[in-house]
Amino acid sequence: MEPGTARIAVDLLGGDDAPAVVVDGALRAMRADPDLHLLLVGPTEAAGELIGALDPEQRARVAVRPVDASVGMGDHPVAARADSTVRAAVHAVREGSADALVSAGSTGATVTAVALGLGRWPDVRRPALVATLPAVDGPVVLLDVGGSLEPRPATLARHAALGVAYAAVTHGVAAPRVGLLSVGTEAGKGDRARRLADSALAATALPSGGRYVGLVEGYDVSLGTRADVVVTDGFTGNVLLKAIEGAYAMAGGPPASGGAPRAAALLGVAGTVVVCHGAARGDDLASGIALAAHLWRRRAADQVRALLNGADAGDRADHTDRTTDTEVRTS
Repeated sequence: MEPGTARIAVDLLGGDDAPAVVVDGALRAMRADPDLHLLLVGPTEAAGELIGALDPEQRARVAVRPVDASVGMGDHPVAARADSTVRAAVHAVREGSADALVSAGSTGATVTAVALGLGRWPDVRRPALVATLPAVDGPVVLLDVGGSLEPRPATLARHAALGVAYAAVTHGVAAPRVGLLSVGTEAGKGDRARRLADSALAATALPSGGRYVGLVEGYDVSLGTRADVVVTDGFTGNVLLKAIEGAYAMAGGPPASGGAPRAAALLGVAGTVVVCHGAARGDDLASGIALAAHLWRRRAADQVRALLNGADAGDRADHTDRTTDTEVRTS
């Protein structure tokens, strides 16, 4: 475990079985990490239940922000504009009362609240949810898994750069290989968005020495032999992630290297945010809180942003060089 205090705002009313499952997860996280501080955002009764189960030292690391309203899993994302636990958690990060936030509530509402409250990076039109999956040949970074359901080809190309930087920063992958998820590996396979994104990715400057390897298929996500980062739209990514969860359950449990994650980092926003599966259990919430603390301690968001800035600067310089060279030859 990495040292350093991490203050995490936890949405007590996010998720199918909240607040009980969130209280369970927060309790597990507190007991596992002596440098973890939690800001519990939700009903005082639920927060009191958790605090009552802690020893005096652990209680000193817990604060409460009473909020009774929540955004339901079936509510429209714009409901995040109203007073709610997720909006209050975002506000806590914005005002500096917390370093990061975790919610298992409505993904759309969480992404909306974060984008409005913390803001997006200037060059990221649609934030992406990124999950790390265990694979035969090592971890595979999959994005988007639910943040942007219908992205344009340019968005998929931007998400590829986000995924490469994330793989380099959080998993130490050197020169990450990027694949675009489709129905076949041959050029021209897939729908119009995939065909256009294939061309866009081939021309995209990627950070950390990342390189685009072309189209990949679903089994490449489980094997990890062709790509370290797999890019797709949020609709397909979310369906794939849940299908993998079901496959693990059918097989009697996840592989020794870990199971399908029920927590994903939100990239492209001005803050550290982790979104958990709505059906997350207590151990899943604890993992999500641990992930948020890990990302904050490593300043992962800042590092990813810096890598993207470097790649963008290099791409602009290359474009200028190519333009100047063309002008010289044609003058």
